[in-house]
Amino acid sequence: MDTLPRAAESQIETPRLTQRIKAHGTGLGFDLVGVSPVRDPMHSESFAEWLRRGYHGEMGYMPRTAEKRMHPGEFLPWARSIVSVAVNYGTPHSRAAEAGGIRGWISRYAWGDDYHDVMQAKLERLLEHVRREAGREIQGRIFVDSGPVMDREAGARAGIGWYGKNTNLLSMTIGSFFFLGELFLSLDLEYDQPIRDRCGQCRLCLDACPTNAFVGPYVLDARKCISYLTIELKGSIPRDLRPLMGTHIFGCDICQDVCPYNTTVKSTKEQALHPRQGLHAPELLPLLSLTEAAFKARFAGSPILRAKRRGFLRNVCVALGNLRRREAVPALVAALETDPDALVRGHAAWALGRIGTHEAGEALREARAKETDPAVLEEIRLAMLDPEEGS
Repeated sequence: MDTLPRAAESQIETPRLTQRIKAHGTGLGFDLVGVSPVRDPMHSESFAEWLRRGYHGEMGYMPRTAEKRMHPGEFLPWARSIVSVAVNYGTPHSRAAEAGGIRGWISRYAWGDDYHDVMQAKLERLLEHVRREAGREIQGRIFVDSGPVMDREAGARAGIGWYGKNTNLLSMTIGSFFFLGELFLSLDLEYDQPIRDRCGQCRLCLDACPTNAFVGPYVLDARKCISYLTIELKGSIPRDLRPLMGTHIFGCDICQDVCPYNTTVKSTKEQALHPRQGLHAPELLPLLSLTEAAFKARFAGSPILRAKRRGFLRNVCVALGNLRRREAVPALVAALETDPDALVRGHAAWALGRIGTHEAGEALREARAKETDPAVLEEIRLAMLDPEEGS
């Protein structure tokens, strides 16, 4: 009996296998699944220029891994295809819930369980399925917002979405509130086509940024981005940017909230990503008293651990300073006097200066006589100036 040549068999099997992989990915709970070849990124030169300009700030891992990011075929020489997946993390809660109390804002993506764990588990199951379907040994490697991978580049090439002017990927079906993950495979598959840019003349995202972090369309200076300032930056927040940060204590959704493709936020199907108690517009004053152990216990299994206690409480102090509520003075005074971390004490001093009540001023004077850390003493000195000058 005649048989098809092996190459012809492969051509027939590849589309079928690709569709089965996509179908299984959808069955696992991925909202979008696309496939692209392993190639150098389309935007390598733009990325290199972004690094040259220093827009990555203190994210030193970016330049250290630049070559691997720009040449994935050299980083993973066995890889032939990338299966890109997306999980919607949106929930319909809005900023209106901040009304009442002394509340802050946590980015939507951090309201639920750590997305790394959620996505990793699903991708491991997808890899197992690929190996069963292929019927032979297949190499695979999983990435979820980790490792030297340009995930948005892979997602765009796989048709998951297009680059919005705010540098996020945008999807016609689920907007931009979604996580990305990648499965690299030593397997040839049928590849998807990129989606054309649909942003048109719209620049709502660019104009809405309170810190003017966008150098222009598609170019973000991370050093001014509130998400960078509240998560990636480990030291003191630049004084000129603090008043512009509002009540953001972990991440920022502003440029996504104003996007027309997010007009109606679609609720995630993934239960683990639904908001945990107290993480949507949380009360700020209780957070300021968290010990190291209490911080780790409260945010166990949450992306918020990335900021660490010192960074998170630093952010809480900035939010309280921007709210300028006199009710926050006792908690800020306690932080200034007793917090073990100088970073927190310094930002508590700034917040007290912003609030500017008599009690706040007295606390600053008393702290100046006791404090020994030079950076905190400088924060106290500036906070004791006119509030607007000291900001």
